[in-house]
Amino acid sequence: SSDQEVVLKNFVAGEFCTVTCSTYGEVVDPSNGLVIAKVPMSSTSDLQVAVQEAKLAHLEWSGMTIKQRAAIMFRFHDLIDKNSLELAHLIVRENGKNIVEAIADVAKGNETVEWAASLPQLAPGRILEVSNGITCEEHRQSLGVVAAIVPFNFPAMVPMWTIPIALTMGNCVILKPSEKVPMTMMRMTELMVQAGIPKGVFQIVHGAAEVVTAMCDHPDIAAVTFVGSSKVAEIVSNRCNALHKRVLALGGAKNHLVALPDCNYNVAARDIVASFAGCCGQRCMAASVLILVDDEGSESNALDELLALVLVAAGKLQPGQEGGQVGPLIDKVAQKRVLQYIDEAQSSGVQVLLDGRSWARDRPQGNWVGPTVLLHRSHSDPAMTDEIFGPVLSVLRVSSWEEAVAVENANPYGNAACVYTEKASYAQWFTKRFRAAMLGVNIGIPVPREPFSFGGLYGTKSKFGQCDVTGDGAMEFFSNRIKITSKWSATRTGLDAKRSITSAEVDKNKKAKASDDKANFDGRM
Repeated sequence: SSDQEVVLKNFVAGEFCTVTCSTYGEVVDPSNGLVIAKVPMSSTSDLQVAVQEAKLAHLEWSGMTIKQRAAIMFRFHDLIDKNSLELAHLIVRENGKNIVEAIADVAKGNETVEWAASLPQLAPGRILEVSNGITCEEHRQSLGVVAAIVPFNFPAMVPMWTIPIALTMGNCVILKPSEKVPMTMMRMTELMVQAGIPKGVFQIVHGAAEVVTAMCDHPDIAAVTFVGSSKVAEIVSNRCNALHKRVLALGGAKNHLVALPDCNYNVAARDIVASFAGCCGQRCMAASVLILVDDEGSESNALDELLALVLVAAGKLQPGQEGGQVGPLIDKVAQKRVLQYIDEAQSSGVQVLLDGRSWARDRPQGNWVGPTVLLHRSHSDPAMTDEIFGPVLSVLRVSSWEEAVAVENANPYGNAACVYTEKASYAQWFTKRFRAAMLGVNIGIPVPREPFSFGGLYGTKSKFGQCDVTGDGAMEFFSNRIKITSKWSATRTGLDAKRSITSAEVDKNKKAKASDDKANFDGRM
């Protein structure tokens, strides 16, 4: 890519179009602070144009068969695969993560495109003769125009969580990418056009809060999906619910790892470090709390070895964007927030076992903070309870399984939790008691892969609204189930018509059916 600054455009009605706005945001390379693009802050009227185009396009798009729509997803999947390295380099440039993580970002997103291409085999409804002569059948009907609002941390994967499934189910999609990382989806849009997506079926409207609010409020947008902070997720959910609009808003997380003395220390240490420091800790499935359960009486320090291995592995990590290195945080605001949590933890008496603050001093141009490990005495310390969204691991020692679960259950989020153990019965004890929707056993980033759906726990700050965001959860979210109950007349044609059915036989059949099927209300009161 050229270092020349690019002014991005919206994608509406099949064209990349210049936005007439007075305000532009800056897309900044997190590794060095250089501005690499400007993104328009679109207005409500810009969204209105896109909605009108989507409404027109929906008539024809929803009239196509699901197999025809899936065929476009097959081509899109192939184009992503062929251009995956180019997309990964775009992600490195605008998001900051290392190249291996960026390749995985693209590959995981494309896995959902693959699942969407299989929807002709998954979406057909059921049909059953529920009473004699009466059938009930189920059809999935598209919602119409839907909106997707996505975060900065996975520029390819998170948009792909919803877009391909929504499209294949017959909806038209308007995307608002994160204003911090809009370039990856601009390139993926070009690939979608190449795959054959009709004009108006998929569109991009760049912007910030004004566009989000307009998406929630617009009467012709039937559903909204959002992934981001819990604060905004709740606002989006409440706004849509007030209008009886379908909404799925995924928020933040505070994920807990519980290590038992019987776990494989080498395997666990490697996994723990990858979980909290990978993607610079900027993922809603990252570990942020490690609970060491010293429950073996005299061997109260049995897990010292595990903690030492974690510190050694994390301490070896280097700043950079090659595989195995730790990239920068997204912006200066994020860097300041992470550094402040570490400073305040230290000043309140928390022990800093590994200090990544030197990265910020050594590399002032970018948004660098190194892996940091904090040892706490209290489960109520701010770094133990708040979502920091950086490469910071808070460690707490407890003396029983019950105490470990109590700490995990007390947090207001409900995304993920994991237990490290070599005994299945121990793992089952914890997985039955964790208060989170995505659980791991010896896996610190327990992301469900297709065909399983991704989503936090209802009733927590990790999830607001309906359904899950991928897999069959998304199939359900992006369609209405239409149920049709049918009865056809008993008149027979052809050769059988020579023998007509007498009214007496009809009455006799009705009585027989009625006596067999008490729940049959056909023609009866």
